[in-house]
Amino acid sequence: MKARSGVDSHMALALDRLPPLLADHVLLCAAALGLALLVSVPLGLAAAHRPRFAAILLGIASVIQTIPGLALLALFYPILLAFSSAVGGGIPALGFLPSLLALSLYAVLPMLRNIVAGINGIDPALVEAADGVGMTGRQKLLLVEAPLAAPVVMAGIRVAAVWTIGAATLSTTVGQPSLGDLIFSGLQTQDWSTVLVGCIAAALLALLVDTLLGLIEHAIARRKRGRALVAAVLILVGIGWAAAPLLAPRQDSVVVGAKNFSEQFILARLIGQRLERAGYRVTYREGLGSAVAFSALAAGDVDVYVDYGGTIWTGPMKRSDNPPRAAMLAEIGRWSRAEHGVGLVGPLGFENAYALAVRGADARRLGLASIADLARAAPNMTLGADLEFLDRTEWRAIERAYGLRFRARRAYAPSFMYRALASRQADVISAFSSDGRIAADRLVVLADPRRATPAYDAMMLVSPAHTDDARFLAALRPLVGAVPVTAMREANYRVDRDSDKQTPEAAARWLDGEIGGGK
Repeated sequence: MKARSGVDSHMALALDRLPPLLADHVLLCAAALGLALLVSVPLGLAAAHRPRFAAILLGIASVIQTIPGLALLALFYPILLAFSSAVGGGIPALGFLPSLLALSLYAVLPMLRNIVAGINGIDPALVEAADGVGMTGRQKLLLVEAPLAAPVVMAGIRVAAVWTIGAATLSTTVGQPSLGDLIFSGLQTQDWSTVLVGCIAAALLALLVDTLLGLIEHAIARRKRGRALVAAVLILVGIGWAAAPLLAPRQDSVVVGAKNFSEQFILARLIGQRLERAGYRVTYREGLGSAVAFSALAAGDVDVYVDYGGTIWTGPMKRSDNPPRAAMLAEIGRWSRAEHGVGLVGPLGFENAYALAVRGADARRLGLASIADLARAAPNMTLGADLEFLDRTEWRAIERAYGLRFRARRAYAPSFMYRALASRQADVISAFSSDGRIAADRLVVLADPRRATPAYDAMMLVSPAHTDDARFLAALRPLVGAVPVTAMREANYRVDRDSDKQTPEAAARWLDGEIGGGK
């Protein structure tokens, strides 16, 4: 009964999050399809009677389709960032704009292809007849070609709509809220009810839109304008419902950011709960990569989030030295304010460092106590790393310091690394030192005697808009130095454990109580 109530609470929380995420998803997809249509129609009309131009155009669109959706989204981040720098700022490199551009490019091919095919598929006799009665090119397009090609064009729009709705779930990774928030956060915390809600909502949305566009397609083919009008009105009503929140006042609304693992989800909710008690309306942007998160904060797309000293030190700051913790934090605070206007509120009180961990039985059998010991056993072992670790400066520093050479290296979502270790798909993992599963799974964390990695104090950072905001900072400062690593490990384990699993919201409430949330 207890397990059932837990599943019900997870499902209820996922359903509570669904309406605003669905609205964001609908708006993004509608904007992307609208932009794709604006691009495709003139290009398609121009290419319909120019075979060579059509071949080049469709070839380019086909090449774009071969780029994975996640890669295309990620590609727009550096492009927009460079363009924004070139024109003096003001162009957002994260969130809605890169998502809109990437999805619009994806939607162009089926629309473009069907516009060309629809016009070229018209019976030449009908075109000759139109010429014979003296129709102008404009009249021929509006009265002959457009009506006859419309069903084929609508079929292309239907395909583009379904593709766009599915691909839009990936926009979570660049900071744009969507149904992907539910899918990605559910995967990271292994909360399958949340994943299910996100997947079913995206699938139902795609089916509904495809059905309504299908009604328009069939109505056009059978010249029943009434049915087409009804379906079009229903689509517009859905877009209007999604856009309605944009018209509502958003006074005192703030965005809390989070990266893509359980601890980040918990800390985001802990911060959000504190801000809500201070009178703010809080929304969340989750699943952000390390570079994306800091850039989003500096750009004001996120108002506050938790990062780690070593991540900022080796990433945005590009530092390779390893000073004492206090000196590192002081320098991070100075640099972030001077270079980006970002404010360091302070450390939370615990460290979450990268640490290589092995099964306890393997550590005893192979005599592994440090990374130096691991170096001799590594050629016969497989390293399981989180999605970022192998591309980070920290890994390259460890690899150089100890000369590590593994038999194989595999990347996993953070929550799945531990399962890979338990199932022997990996022999070593890039664990997090504040993770409760280290003790629960009886893992051994290997010492770093050569200090290859810097300290990783968890710390709150705020956007330039809030660096001197007394009310905002007053809500956050009680968290500085208040979270011991033991409490953070327990909160993490409450979310990550296999049985009686809690939601990040519940774990954050527990953590808030442990550190004196009522004070």
